Amino acid sequence: MDSRRLLRTSATALAAAGLILSGCSGGSDAAASRTTAAARQASPSASPSSSPEALKRFYGQKPTWRDCGVTGFQCATLKAPLDYAEPDGEQIDLAVSRVRATGPGKRLGSLLVNPGGPGGSAVGYLQGYAGVGYPAPVRARYDMVAVDPRGVARSEPVECLTGPQMDTFTQVDQTPDDTAEVNALSAAFKRFSAGCAKKSRAILPHVSTVETARDMDILRAVLGDEKLSYVGASYGTFLGATYAELFPDRVGRLVLDGAMDPSLPAIDLNRDQTAGFETSFRAFAADCVTQPDCPLGTASVEAAGEAMKKFFRDVDADPVPTGESRPLGESLATTGVIAAMYDEGAWPQLREALTQAIGGEGSGLLALADSYYEREPNGTYANLMFANAAVNCLDLPAAYRGPADVSKAVPSFEKASPVFGRGLAWAALNCTSWPTPPTGGPHRITAEGAAPILVVGTTRDPATPYKWAQSLAGQLSSGTLLTYEGDGHTAYGRGSDCIDTAINTYLLDGTPPAEGKRCS
Repeated sequence: MDSRRLLRTSATALAAAGLILSGCSGGSDAAASRTTAAARQASPSASPSSSPEALKRFYGQKPTWRDCGVTGFQCATLKAPLDYAEPDGEQIDLAVSRVRATGPGKRLGSLLVNPGGPGGSAVGYLQGYAGVGYPAPVRARYDMVAVDPRGVARSEPVECLTGPQMDTFTQVDQTPDDTAEVNALSAAFKRFSAGCAKKSRAILPHVSTVETARDMDILRAVLGDEKLSYVGASYGTFLGATYAELFPDRVGRLVLDGAMDPSLPAIDLNRDQTAGFETSFRAFAADCVTQPDCPLGTASVEAAGEAMKKFFRDVDADPVPTGESRPLGESLATTGVIAAMYDEGAWPQLREALTQAIGGEGSGLLALADSYYEREPNGTYANLMFANAAVNCLDLPAAYRGPADVSKAVPSFEKASPVFGRGLAWAALNCTSWPTPPTGGPHRITAEGAAPILVVGTTRDPATPYKWAQSLAGQLSSGTLLTYEGDGHTAYGRGSDCIDTAINTYLLDGTPPAEGKRCS
């Protein structure tokens, strides 16, 4: 895999991966009604000059662009109200970056990008991949732009735990075998939540997807665009769909790649995603058993799955040394395997890491887990997982009332994934003790009146199962589904000329592909 593809894959995959470990959760009719009401309240007409009076000073900002230390890129700060219900109150600063259209050809405006998450740095994604790695014809016609969402990276980041505290948190057993282990896991989630409340109390109630979508509309106006053109991956598809729900008359060309289904309760989201990881693991196993170096044997996919489960049981009972103070137990080992499910290009690395770990040396899987968590070699963490939990727990109510609910759900998760199901069922417990009440809920998004929106789904996507893309495309009044028959998370820029050509054509001339188009 070349370095630019690796940057792109990491930014998207890691952001999306947090969804299951942070435990998106189900919602209520009341929460869904609040979301719909917020959408109606948030939808001014398309002209920035006719935005609500209290917001005009935000829509009329003139950003000061400056060099930001990355060749070719400029940076600026966008102001937004902390609380849209009190626009004259406290403000927050949002980090924005852009690279200007390179030409030739008529400039089409700005193309906003978001890699997913919630919690992925859009500015980092722009500067590390999209601004230099998106197809040249697209970069020629658009200014490529990104804003770190509120609570993320450079935009008033949510903070929760120190590096050593996160090291401890990531090693807690997520497949508890007895009451003591259940209590330990529950206590770990409570410490995480308490840390967020202590360090980030002011921002926590104001990092919802609805608020971030409203920030995007301010940015659209500040950039001088009448319509928003946007490419969002994974959670970025939910953000883009939410924008379309709030501002259907301001939708330009929206690409929603690796789509989420906003209509599902979180228990279903988590269970579906668990099944997605099983699908991806079986694809990995089918490839692995044909390789002479497969550490899971060469008998069959089913046998490889049994070998994988045995390995997890073994490191749960007896963690493997890594050369660091953090041994490889089941939680870190599972995270390392999951991290490699996002791109088939990582499968050789996973085979090697598993071979080492089964042989008693866990540094390879630990490195994969660290990349997933965005842990630096010096022991510090990016705020990816903090922001991920903060947004997820605000957007939807908790999946479970407590451990007893998880115990009841475990069999259905294990049915969805014999390999990962138990751990991923328990991972969804975190929002149970969250300090900020949720403001959203599951609901269908139709975005009536919006221009054509392109929804992209990958048939063996581990993190955003293909049926979610089918569902979102069906909900959107102007949705068109583009299918990639393949492995990995998201489709744009992954090597399919068919996919890239269809998306490029849509972005450049506004023509979506024919309904039902499939690529491989």
